[in-house]
Amino acid sequence: MKQCCLWLFLILATLTGCHTGEPATPEETGGMPYGKWDFAFFTPKALYADVTQALVIDEKGVVYTFRTLDAVQPSGVTVGTWSNRVRRNAQFNQARHPPVMMLFCWDSVIDKKTYETRIVFPASLRTRMLAPTGQDSYGTTWYDTLLIGLAPEGRVRVWLQNSGIGENLPVEPQRLTTLSGEKLDACKGITQHPYGYAYYGETPEFIKDKTYPYGQW
Repeated sequence: MKQCCLWLFLILATLTGCHTGEPATPEETGGMPYGKWDFAFFTPKALYADVTQALVIDEKGVVYTFRTLDAVQPSGVTVGTWSNRVRRNAQFNQARHPPVMMLFCWDSVIDKKTYETRIVFPASLRTRMLAPTGQDSYGTTWYDTLLIGLAPEGRVRVWLQNSGIGENLPVEPQRLTTLSGEKLDACKGITQHPYGYAYYGETPEFIKDKTYPYGQW
């Protein structure tokens, strides 16, 4: 968990038209029944991306800024279209209460672009994250991980991952906006690729003879 970056919080609150009140400190708010929830990013196979910074505002008004994030991992089961069977966990990307809003900056290596994505989550997401989903050999199961898929053309999708067995639950954001180029605001100048983008690993062979955006996203 990182310290609050107030100027970025104010930008996000203004852009979304939300009023969250005074930011709280994590110590004032307790936690989820299962501790903290995670969020994790992934890409389709070989279509790499990097998330450079993220901001989360949770339902208790706690503001988190992340500059050290878990790596974005490609999904071997996500080829040509989204899969509901991706499994990810996070070490650094954690918060105490269900999210209300999120903003993150990311580099799409496959697009050779920087993007800025803003998400406003519906109240139903918070209800889902606080309700048990069943039992397994380890105890009560929950939707305790938010999965975010990053695809070509700046496409972003969201799911809840069950800590037990089962497919991920798609999440329909109340609002999701992705900006790039001259429209970048909070993410302007934020990139891990200041000298340009180069394809690496299995990407050149994977996209050979395929037509961009290499699938239906």
